Amino acid sequence: MIVEQIMQKELVTVLPTITMTEAREVMRERGVRHLNVLDEDGTFLGIVSERDIKEALPSYLSNVPDSPVYQEPITHVLIREPITAHPLDFVEEIALIFYEARIGYIPIVTNGQLVGVITTNDLLDVYIEMTGANEPGSKLEIRVNDTPGVLSEVTNVIASHKANVLSVLVYDDRNDESAKILSIRVQMLNPLPVITELREKGFNVLWPNVPGVL
Repeated sequence: MIVEQIMQKELVTVLPTITMTEAREVMRERGVRHLNVLDEDGTFLGIVSERDIKEALPSYLSNVPDSPVYQEPITHVLIREPITAHPLDFVEEIALIFYEARIGYIPIVTNGQLVGVITTNDLLDVYIEMTGANEPGSKLEIRVNDTPGVLSEVTNVIASHKANVLSVLVYDDRNDESAKILSIRVQMLNPLPVITELREKGFNVLWPNVPGVL
């Protein structure tokens, strides 16, 4: 999946000449925490965040309601070279950028033009969709040896019970470098027959694991 498929295309943009007060009002009206700043020709200049504006303005506890800083242009807090991405970047690469940079908002830019934005909420939406968490079903977690063909063996068991696989995630077993954990969401509400057969075939089903039931 690429960024272009999930990015927001309805953009909140402002000119660099608006004041701090005006920027806060736009954020409040549009329900956003970032503003994309473009010049009159539509060239992307950078972003302004709600946090940066708050830090630049006097504290609510201070007694300076008429401070001239409220009328300063947002260029004083403009982030001129924010981290950006391209529409054809892979979503997982962008997720890594969010994680490593500890940010929550990335403008999508091509040829100097802003074409979209992506936020951590957008990534959460994708995660829910890709894992099938929004679909009725059951989750299985199985510890397997890290060998070719093992995933096929597991899914063949699931298929034999006429169940569709909604998603498959594979991650390292932190306790065993030679093993992997398969996290599989299946489109069935009672996975007991699948679990029973998997265990009969020697697979270590970690979840569901309810004492006295499974």
